[in-house]
Amino acid sequence: MTERKPPGVSFESWVDRQIHEAEQRGDFSALPGFGKPIAGLERPYDDAWWIKQKMQREGVSMLPPALALRKEAEDVPAAVAAARTESEVRRILTEVNEKIERAIRRPPEGPPLRLTPFDVDGTVRRWREERHPA
Repeated sequence: MTERKPPGVSFESWVDRQIHEAEQRGDFSALPGFGKPIAGLERPYDDAWWIKQKMQREGVSMLPPALALRKEAEDVPAAVAAARTESEVRRILTEVNEKIERAIRRPPEGPPLRLTPFDVDGTVRRWREERHPA
């Protein structure tokens, strides 16, 4: 319920009274994070704080292309281990190999790539051996 400011009462004192009454009713005690310090208060102010928080929540990163490709290649062994079929393993490896080969021909921005394409047949063989030991 919204209450109108009575005439003759300063806006500030009216707002203060509304806050005080809400505190007494316990309206603020059920808010998320109540009683906890605000995260990041110790850090210097950053104009892009909300963008960075949104990116972190969404799992988005803004790495230079070379580092993003390195990260993708670094994640390949886990993706291969989680693959359920040989065709999925081959698809994972083929996709990343195409990106690596393109990057070797035209190096992307960022630090040196230092990647070589994955050995598809060798990786598939190891994947099969781990699934069906002899």
